[in-house]
Amino acid sequence: MPELLAPAGNFEKLRAAILYGADAVYLSGRMFGMRAAADNFSTEELGAAVSYAHEHHVRVYLTVNVMPREHEYPLLRTYFEELKSIPVDALIIADLGVLALAKELLPGVPIHISTQANVVSAETCRAYQALGAERIVLARELTMEEIKRIRDAVPDVELEAFIHGSMCISYSGRCLLSNFFTGRDANRGMCTQPCRWNYQLRGHYELIEEKRPDTPISIEEVNGEAFFMSSRDTCMIEHIPELMESGIDSFKIEGRIKSAYYAAVVTNTYRMAMNAYAAGNYVYDPHWGRELDSVSHRPYHTGYYFDDPTANANTTDYPGYLRENAYLAVVLSYNEENGVALLQQRNKYSCGDMVELLTPGKTGVAFLASAMWNEANEPIEAVPHPQMRFYMKMPFAVKPGDILRAAT
Repeated sequence: MPELLAPAGNFEKLRAAILYGADAVYLSGRMFGMRAAADNFSTEELGAAVSYAHEHHVRVYLTVNVMPREHEYPLLRTYFEELKSIPVDALIIADLGVLALAKELLPGVPIHISTQANVVSAETCRAYQALGAERIVLARELTMEEIKRIRDAVPDVELEAFIHGSMCISYSGRCLLSNFFTGRDANRGMCTQPCRWNYQLRGHYELIEEKRPDTPISIEEVNGEAFFMSSRDTCMIEHIPELMESGIDSFKIEGRIKSAYYAAVVTNTYRMAMNAYAAGNYVYDPHWGRELDSVSHRPYHTGYYFDDPTANANTTDYPGYLRENAYLAVVLSYNEENGVALLQQRNKYSCGDMVELLTPGKTGVAFLASAMWNEANEPIEAVPHPQMRFYMKMPFAVKPGDILRAAT
């Protein structure tokens, strides 16, 4: 069974990913990771996160996949010294200098080569293996057939591939647009995602971003076509058999800056599909697609698994995200005797609203929100306050960690 690898941008997302079926999570410290916009983990929090994950038999991979400048290496050395006391299960690295320093200071920690390294061949896999890498996170531009050929050529190297989430208009994440507009380096964890901003065409040769009219981008129309930047999101839920038979060792979900609800729903959905295939009774369940439609995303496509990126750029003309169902509350505890759950609010809702309960291993179940009480046991008609704890009568048994969301 391949590993299901989920994003963990903070402790809440880590708990959600683990509860809903992740075999492993990937996360970052406060430095040297490619998603500076995520909450991320201090060194102390990282130790607690690894302990929590290991208690639940889940592996933790730490991203150290930026390309540091010369003056940053003393700080990186200090960071690696601090990591000696934290038993992470692997480091995800893109830069050869970082790899060399990791081998020097953390010789017992496995090395995974980041997708930022743009590995597209068996030859490159072997080269990184010779430098001490145990796993390669393949470039997103590879087709399924190319992945299979790499698998056949290097059977003793672990292969990891993204199966769900955002794609970059770049080469495996190496992009300069953020630098151009904001001075924030996408290759150092500070991407502002300008490929997903709103643009207008001025004249025939300039793109104008709505908040930056004085910073036009020159474009060139070729054979009646112009370049547009916003990519679709990858979604391979309808192709689990092909993935399971591809030889990929780890299925990776993108999304460390997405919500805990996203981490729970996407992990849960792929877990159900993978388990169905492993059980030998696989039939695609349309409810899986419905689950993935409930999270924030761009229009879905199968990435480049079945398309040549030079022939299909996988872009979208939809002007924004398809928003996720409102994450209303999370179950903290449940009293089996009276059927009442204690919950904590995430978004406002009221008695009489149609809601859905999401629990690990199942798709959402809809019901009508009924009797609710505050912590003083006073009846309430709505749950208005952020993070408010309250009681609610449930129509069926629930468990801690179950999610209440708005029904579609």
